[in-house]
Amino acid sequence: MVVLTRVLGYAVRKGPRNYLRGTFMDSLRLNVKGGTGGMGLPKYGGCGGRGGNVCLIAKEGLTLNQVKTQTKSMNLAAGSGSPSSAKQLMGQIGEDITLPVPSGITILDDHGRRLGELDEPGKTVIVAKGGIGGCPETGFSGQKGQSHAINLDLKLIADVCLVGFPNAGKSTLLKTVSNARPRIAAYPFTTIRPNIGVIEFKDYRKISIADLPGLIEGAHINIGMGHKFLKHVERTKLILVIVDIQGFQLSPEHTARSCFETIVLLNKELELYKPDLLNMPAILVVNKMDTENAKEKFEEISPMIENYEQSIKKFPEEIQPEQALLFDAVLPLALGENDANEIRRLKEKIRYVLDLHAERQEMEKREEYPDYELMMKMKREAKQTTPTLV
Repeated sequence: MVVLTRVLGYAVRKGPRNYLRGTFMDSLRLNVKGGTGGMGLPKYGGCGGRGGNVCLIAKEGLTLNQVKTQTKSMNLAAGSGSPSSAKQLMGQIGEDITLPVPSGITILDDHGRRLGELDEPGKTVIVAKGGIGGCPETGFSGQKGQSHAINLDLKLIADVCLVGFPNAGKSTLLKTVSNARPRIAAYPFTTIRPNIGVIEFKDYRKISIADLPGLIEGAHINIGMGHKFLKHVERTKLILVIVDIQGFQLSPEHTARSCFETIVLLNKELELYKPDLLNMPAILVVNKMDTENAKEKFEEISPMIENYEQSIKKFPEEIQPEQALLFDAVLPLALGENDANEIRRLKEKIRYVLDLHAERQEMEKREEYPDYELMMKMKREAKQTTPTLV
């Protein structure tokens, strides 16, 4: 990030403007405490009840904003176990607390250690265990439950993620191919919170696509979101890089970058955040082909894109990526024209690349595990025959 800031020559603002902060929440801190175990009864050998657990369960359709609103306090404490008595030697277990949270949550402690992940609806994780009830092993003394702070880190789950500089046309692309209705304007930074749309096909196939604000544009001028939203790219299956054929210039005061330079800088930005992202499937969309001299400019950079790995070596070391982003397809488009044929071509290419890599992953699994087909068959049969608890 420091490298890109220096190269692009952007001035760092003291802080983000309030209206750009948005209301989207992708992290939440909670204090959780398991219940204390009940006291045992040494005279009769009675054991106290175990303290209750604090659990999180993934639920579809929730947001962290709703979780914060519905949770009266950021402190969650489970019930204590009841003590053993002459009338009831085995104390009752303390009441558990189960908090519904959005799918896609990673649970971290204050040291950044991962405590669990809720990546599908219905999945449950215990974040604070209740203490053991009083028994001979504890000297009949009830034990305290776990008590610590946890951070709920939300990563959006989408099939496709849009990555690009300001005003490249990400929101326009999202609007033309999906059912999303993002804010669109002729100036940068109109997207101030994530937008997710769904591409629907005639055979009822659906592909989700996300436009994440502040991924690239906010990072180098300290808009306030910066790399904060790059984490959402990790959960997608395909990166769709979108650039303006006319290049990028934040304002007349800043250095203008050519179209090919913006591709290289986006590549470098992803690499600086997490090199593994460069191994993901990717499509390059060169937008605004309806603007002046667009055709000539595209013909000029086409050979450079075809020999991308060699072309990036001509750039200075400070902006040259160590690993090239490999594009499965390059599409020159004029998204502002809303041409039906172009939109259909883009949709079909997105679907093709996703399916192609899904097939490759399936083949790799079969090669790695000789009994993969048998294993999958057993899983399917187990789902059909396993009884459901009501």
